[in-house]
Amino acid sequence: MASAEVPFSDGVRQQALLARGRKLEYLTIAWNALEAAVALLAGVLSGSIALVGFGLDSVIETVSAAILLWRLGVEKDSERRERIAQRLVGACFILLATYIGFDSAHALWAGVQPERSILGVAIAVAAVIVMPLLGRAKRRIAAQLGSGALHSDSRQADFCAWLSAILLVGLLLNWLLGWWWADAAAALIMVPIISREGVQGLRGEKCSCSH
Repeated sequence: MASAEVPFSDGVRQQALLARGRKLEYLTIAWNALEAAVALLAGVLSGSIALVGFGLDSVIETVSAAILLWRLGVEKDSERRERIAQRLVGACFILLATYIGFDSAHALWAGVQPERSILGVAIAVAAVIVMPLLGRAKRRIAAQLGSGALHSDSRQADFCAWLSAILLVGLLLNWLLGWWWADAAAALIMVPIISREGVQGLRGEKCSCSH
């Protein structure tokens, strides 16, 4: 059943929803900062392009969360902030899709094989668990606020979880079957999906926040 949208003038409940949204964004920033640091460190130490790409994805998600904090900061001029935030989050999607596409194509062309990294696998497993929970919580708040920007940001969490799963599958296929190309090929599948979300955000198209 679709959740009823809450008008931006709706007093106490409105403020409570905004506060919950801000808490989720603070949690997102803290987690993604840790995720980025661990993934980039593991990627540099192991020479893994996939892990470095995953770390940069986390950096972009941190920027997206910061944009949403600005959006949820005050009630005044909220519609204007909503439009700007949605477009900025859309731009983050385009940057992410561009990087993943270039990184994956380069890895396939150069024959770059993912390296074994216990630290990298650990952070990927953690992201598969944590990010869907964050995304689901953000979508609940977005549905009640009627915020397309917050809904778009929740999709960042979904993409992070999918990319984490892709990273894990690619590493396992390489280790067990010697399919060095598996993670880069799977990541390329994500590019058109992420790009579509980014284009919608840049156009300011409303998301189906109630689903």
